[in-house]
Amino acid sequence: MATAYTLDFEKPLQELERKIEELRQLGTDQKMDVEEEAASLQRRLESTRYEIYKNLTPMQRVLVARHPRRPYTLDYLSTIFTDFVELHGDRLFRDDPSIVGGWARLGGLSVMVIGHQKGRDTKENLKRNFGMAHPEGYRKALRLMLLAARFGAPVITLIDTPGAYPGLGAEERGQSEALARNILEMAALPTPIITAVIGEGGSGGALALGVADRVLMFDNSVYSVISPEGCAAILWKDSSQRERAADALKLTAEDLLRLKVIDEIIPEPVGGAHTDPDQTGERLRAALIKHLTELRKIRPEKLVKRRAEKYSAMGAYVET
Repeated sequence: MATAYTLDFEKPLQELERKIEELRQLGTDQKMDVEEEAASLQRRLESTRYEIYKNLTPMQRVLVARHPRRPYTLDYLSTIFTDFVELHGDRLFRDDPSIVGGWARLGGLSVMVIGHQKGRDTKENLKRNFGMAHPEGYRKALRLMLLAARFGAPVITLIDTPGAYPGLGAEERGQSEALARNILEMAALPTPIITAVIGEGGSGGALALGVADRVLMFDNSVYSVISPEGCAAILWKDSSQRERAADALKLTAEDLLRLKVIDEIIPEPVGGAHTDPDQTGERLRAALIKHLTELRKIRPEKLVKRRAEKYSAMGAYVET
C-alpha cells in the first residue's frame, strides 16, 4: 500500500506501489491470477528501496529524520517500555508538553525516561510546539533527572527536536540558562545516562538532554548544532544551499560515530523507522538494555569521571 506521505526521492517507490495495487485490483476484478507478476514487482520494489536508502545524501537523511510518520517518544513509551507514569511540571511555571517524562520499566528495571515530543497533526503540533521546548520543559526534565538520581535509577533520554524554542517568552524566562543548567547537572549526575537520537537532534535544545554516558543514534537520525537551512542562511545568505550545508555539518550517524561524538548506530528497517515501527522499537530496546547492563556495573563516582573524560576528549585534533 502506498504511503500517505512521500518524500521526493521516494517517488519511484510510490510508482511501483501504485502498480502493484492496480495489478492486484485488476486480478480481483477480472478473476485473474496475477500473483507471479505482483511478486516480481514486489521484489523490484524492495530492491529499489534498498538502493535508494543505501545511498541517501545527508540532506535526504534530514528529511527522513523529520518524516511525520516516524515514531516519537510516546510511541516508544507505549511499545518498548511498560508501566509508564508521566510526571508533569517544573514546579516553577507550568508543564511543557514539548517534553514528556516519567517513571517506566525497561526489561523489568525501573528507569526515568525523558524525551522530546512532536505532534502528528496541526492541533497536536500546536500543543507540542513542534517538539521545541520552552525553559520550563528543560527544567521539568532536570527535576526528573535529579529525582532519578535520588533513587539511583538510570536515566534514558530520547532526542527529537529542531531546537529549543527561541520565542520572546522563552527568552524572558531564561531559555539559555535552562539549557546550560541541564548540561552542567547532567555532566555530574551520579547515575547512568543513556541518550538515543530518534529523529532530529538540533542545537542546544538537543544537547540539554544529550550529555550521557552512551549516546546512540538511529542511522537515519541527525545531530547537529543547527539545521541545514539555518546554516545555509547564515553562511551563504541562501537557505536553498541546504544540501551544501548538510554535507559540511557532518550531521549523520556515520559521521558522528567516526568523530566519536556518538557510541553506537542503531540500524533502521530499509525505508526508515516509519516503515516498521515495531521492529525499530525492538532494536532500540535491545540497544538500551545492552548499555544499561554495562553501565549499572560501574560505581557512580567512576561513571561521572568517565563521562567528563568522554566529553573532554571530543574535538581533539593533531596538526600535521
